[in-house]
Amino acid sequence: MLRRSTLFALIVAFAALWTVGGWFAAGPLEREISFEVEPGESLIQVAQNLDRVGAVDNATIFRVRARLLGGTDPVQAGRFLLPKGASERSLLDIVQGGKIVRRFVTIPEGMPSIMVRDRLMAMPGLTGDIPIPKEGSILPDTYEISAGASRADVIRRMQAAMDRTLAALWAERSASTIVKTPQEAVNLAAIVEKETGKAEERHQVAGLYTNRLRIGMRLQADPTVIYPITKGKPLGRRIRKSELRDDNGYNTYARAGLPKGPITNPGKASIEAVLNPAKTDYIYFVADGTGGHVFARTLPEHNANVARWYALRRARGEM
Repeated sequence: MLRRSTLFALIVAFAALWTVGGWFAAGPLEREISFEVEPGESLIQVAQNLDRVGAVDNATIFRVRARLLGGTDPVQAGRFLLPKGASERSLLDIVQGGKIVRRFVTIPEGMPSIMVRDRLMAMPGLTGDIPIPKEGSILPDTYEISAGASRADVIRRMQAAMDRTLAALWAERSASTIVKTPQEAVNLAAIVEKETGKAEERHQVAGLYTNRLRIGMRLQADPTVIYPITKGKPLGRRIRKSELRDDNGYNTYARAGLPKGPITNPGKASIEAVLNPAKTDYIYFVADGTGGHVFARTLPEHNANVARWYALRRARGEM
């Protein structure tokens, strides 16, 4: 009888040692990894996923140890960093209340809505499908997103940010702006956004287009020709003469005035430039080969600038 009780005690002691020792021992994870806990996942599902990524040796054993030795707090949704060799105890602490890895999505200035949708649809951890948002309704910026967030909610946040920003900028507009409504401001700002990549040129380009609109001169902005063809994606070729003549409501070579809608999502700086344009008498501009432009007041001056631009392109082998 003594032998049986001794044997039983030894078995219990061994089981306890195995349970506790395995709980604190270094785990099998060979490198630091990012680990996602989806909203609504149970400890069973988390244990299975930890097993799948090689963070624990056995999902069932981990779950039993967690129930016996771990806290009672529920697992939290989010993305976590699991360190190399993390013990089972450490893993449970992390998914119950560890530091969540913050996730962001950046929408660059001038990204059209079709590409905003593409970016969000390609992001893991978001839920649901979305249509292409209305062009010009998204404020380019960096947004923090949480695991399991719906893409529709992310779009609504971006649109609300644009509404707030546009309202604030409109309230501070200059008397010299040519636009009559906030929507016109977005339409013109979208052209400014696509025409120059240099921050220091935005007000100058806005002033130039303001001058053209004021005298009834066509804007003749290439991006307005491209937009109806690609919805804002790169054209990948030169514009055809027939496309310059296509009167589709966007093409500013075919008619004077603003296009019927925005051709991209302009950033805050471009909207501000349109609402506070530079006071200038420029009405022409052409690329200078550095990403910027050369501005001109008269057609002969502009033609000379164009000739220099073509000569530079020929020297580069682009023509």
